[in-house]
Amino acid sequence: MSPDSAPAAQEPDIPAAVHGLPPSLWALFLAFARMSLAGFGGVLVFARRAIVEQHRWMTADEFNETFALCHFLPGPNIVNLSMVFGSRLRGIAGGVAAFAGLLLPPTLIMTVLAIIYARFGDVDVLRRSLAGISCAAVGLLIAVVFRMMTPLLKRMDAAALILMLAVFTAIGVLRLPLRAVLLVAIPLSIGVTSLMRRKVAA
Repeated sequence: MSPDSAPAAQEPDIPAAVHGLPPSLWALFLAFARMSLAGFGGVLVFARRAIVEQHRWMTADEFNETFALCHFLPGPNIVNLSMVFGSRLRGIAGGVAAFAGLLLPPTLIMTVLAIIYARFGDVDVLRRSLAGISCAAVGLLIAVVFRMMTPLLKRMDAAALILMLAVFTAIGVLRLPLRAVLLVAIPLSIGVTSLMRRKVAA
């Protein structure tokens, strides 16, 4: 194997944006429109698959970091992600394109479905169908959570795993107020990460 062939073998693991090839505004719009139209039970599953695995616009770590930022901002997480991600690649116009792609198709569809549901919502078959869809939605959410944990598990980042478990325990088990937990967890997480990076740099 020649020296020139080794980097080529690793090329698919590098996001396209790193090579100075950010997607066009139309590509951003279409990508997020497909995510929203496929996103039964939540768009996060399909957003991660499209951004990290299909288009390779971000690495798994970059996606986790961006989503973490969006998670702590007010408003729906996936909407925040569309704006932050689009702006990161194509500026404000990119954020608007991703935002429009994410919200426009499902808004039109849900308007029609809302009219239908208002008329036929009492039908028993429809109720059972919605219950089945909710189970599938929970399964999809659990699947994407485990996939997002993969980078942490591969690095065996003990501090990150401990913080993650601590937040889960505080909110999911002890039922502590979300805002109080975040007020402690965010500065603690930033401080631990900064300390670890300084040690690595040293």
